[in-house]
Amino acid sequence: MAFHSAFPSRRDLFRSVPGGICGAALASLLDRDAAAATPNDLKPRIAHFPAKAKSVIHLFMNGGPSQMDLFDPKPTLDKHHGEAYADKLAGEIEFISNAGAIMRSPFKFAQHGQCGAWVSNVMPHFSQVVDDVAFIRSMVTTNITHEPAVYMIQSGKITPGRPTLGSWVVYGLGSENQNLPAYVVLDDPKGLPVNGVENWQSGFLPPMFQGTRFRSTGSPVLNLKPDTPRPERIATAERALISRLDDLHRQNHPGQPILDARIASYELAARMQIAASDALDITHEPLKLQEMYGIGREPTDSYGRRCLIARRLVERGVRFVQLYINAHIWDTHNNIATELKSACDRTDKPIMALLRDLKQRGLLDSTLVVWGGEFGRLPISQLPPDKDERKAGRDHNKNAFCTWMAGGGVKPGITYGSTDDLGLKVVENPVSVRDWHATILHLLGMSHEQLFIEQNGLKEKLTGVEEAHVVKGILA
Repeated sequence: MAFHSAFPSRRDLFRSVPGGICGAALASLLDRDAAAATPNDLKPRIAHFPAKAKSVIHLFMNGGPSQMDLFDPKPTLDKHHGEAYADKLAGEIEFISNAGAIMRSPFKFAQHGQCGAWVSNVMPHFSQVVDDVAFIRSMVTTNITHEPAVYMIQSGKITPGRPTLGSWVVYGLGSENQNLPAYVVLDDPKGLPVNGVENWQSGFLPPMFQGTRFRSTGSPVLNLKPDTPRPERIATAERALISRLDDLHRQNHPGQPILDARIASYELAARMQIAASDALDITHEPLKLQEMYGIGREPTDSYGRRCLIARRLVERGVRFVQLYINAHIWDTHNNIATELKSACDRTDKPIMALLRDLKQRGLLDSTLVVWGGEFGRLPISQLPPDKDERKAGRDHNKNAFCTWMAGGGVKPGITYGSTDDLGLKVVENPVSVRDWHATILHLLGMSHEQLFIEQNGLKEKLTGVEEAHVVKGILA
């Protein structure tokens, strides 16, 4: 009740305070009820409707791969190469002082597979598996700067602190394997990507839904095993005692998601001592298969090793696996002819092997493989300080970029959407990041409208409050 004077009377005070106390008590109870209703474990949960995919492998190409140099050929760039165009792109260029003229692709394109998909010669291995892939040429986003654009593609907002896609997926579905994390991150040993560990944080979801980093060589998780070996009989008794003590502590502190998550992580660590080492041990894989992934040679060894581990993880019921590369190697502002080829050389063969391996094992039908970055590139050149056109690259483009999906309920061998003659803007079937998120959730059997958590009286969703649509044109 509001007071009607600058200084409340004693009657007003006593009439108002109980209501405030009751309101606070009610809010506390509601918060406790909401916490109780929030999933606090990783046990498998029933989807909203029958799912096409059981798991996801997200190949995140941080930096912004160039669509007109990989999957979206533009003969108009050849025709108008060298013509001025930067003045027509006001507000769309991040580094205007270095903006040059229209630039043709330094790579050659050809059609591949029965579907006739266009792929440049910088991806010779991936071009062999395009009949299993659905290309989306019409992606759009909202920001041309790496950090906010990465936040957007990972969490649906351009600001930090939100749950990421992988966290939402395991929040909604849990995991088929209780001896491994539901959400595993295989980041690059050379370094973290843009935004670092925030790429796999759970935000305001319970902490147990954040990604768990696995190392692709050596011990998969540091400090997983005790320094001093103990007889299994003693270790088992110790774990049983700790479990009973944890249960007593949890009963005395109900509605504490951080506590629940920490206890759950300790329990998972005990189970992982065997399961994680087994999942990441590729030494028993056939040598020919390892060679197909490019393991044992450069520059493919690291990414190939992680792609093979990703297959072994989804094979064991891990729900969401995410692969990263260091920094943003697809950010080809300069020397695009060599830098883009270098990025492809590291990833092209391993990705081909991953798709073939999944398909040969009958896993591609139930595994959704997703490839893409945070935005695309412009059709004009970006020149280095010395204005040497031989060192030219491309600046960021939020109005058009390309991604692809394979397996898990996706229609194979198709190309969806299109861009204008320069590859600058989408002209047919635009797909927003929210649409892309909604489609991934749909393939996993979840409605983006029904997957939410109550936060301060609001229903927080991955796709937010703005409109999002499932891209039905790529569904099988």
